[in-house]
Amino acid sequence: MKKDQILEERYDFFSAKRLEHIVIINFKENLLFYASDLGAKEKVMEYLDLVSASDSIKVVVILGFPYKSGCEEYLEFYRQVFEEKLGQLAINRMYNAVNQLISKIVNLNKIVIHADSGRVISMFLNVSLACDYRIVADNTVFENPCLKLGLVPKGGGAYFLSKMLGSSKAFEILLSEKDFTAQEALRLGLVDKVVPSEKLVEASLNKAKEFAQKPTHTLSGVKSLLNYSTKDLMECLELENQVLLRIVASRDFRKRIEG
Repeated sequence: MKKDQILEERYDFFSAKRLEHIVIINFKENLLFYASDLGAKEKVMEYLDLVSASDSIKVVVILGFPYKSGCEEYLEFYRQVFEEKLGQLAINRMYNAVNQLISKIVNLNKIVIHADSGRVISMFLNVSLACDYRIVADNTVFENPCLKLGLVPKGGGAYFLSKMLGSSKAFEILLSEKDFTAQEALRLGLVDKVVPSEKLVEASLNKAKEFAQKPTHTLSGVKSLLNYSTKDLMECLELENQVLLRIVASRDFRKRIEG
């Protein structure tokens, strides 16, 4: 029981609480910048390890910050790197933090529900694709800031989308400059449910309670079987890092940032 007593946490960038067999994690603003902080990343990983070790927890609900600045936050992160407010090392740390978070979610012995709203950039969409169930509010807009910077999306987007939709549709989405809505994401199968924004937390908890009624070993066993084909995911994420770092080191990328 001691492990369960420390599952409620509060940090600058996330908070967590327990509700019977469910853990609810609320991520806060400026998550990109915290991802480049080694201490912040370690706190998240350590917390998820505690959750994994708890036999009484069956479901994790991850709630995205509702008032994200979308593409602006992504652009600002890279601007601060090149203005040396963060430093080049911040890029490597952010990429590696995303890799580790996605790996942790996929391999976690709990069902993970992702709930989000507002402006969601491609990287956070990719993190949600690593989860087992996705709910978004009807005001959700998915944005792709990567094309403006000449980057590829970080977070396994090419991997997840090609497996879910096929290579042709994945190409179309990854190279599209158009935002797409929650309803469009639902039609594509990228999210499982769309609800009014004021009902997002309630809907997420209801789904979590529904999962939590199932036997523990059945939940973890089914997840393990469904994720068996993701064994090559980490290789894809590492290749992403290599591709992105080559682009970031180019003169073209520097011009795009400065322009």
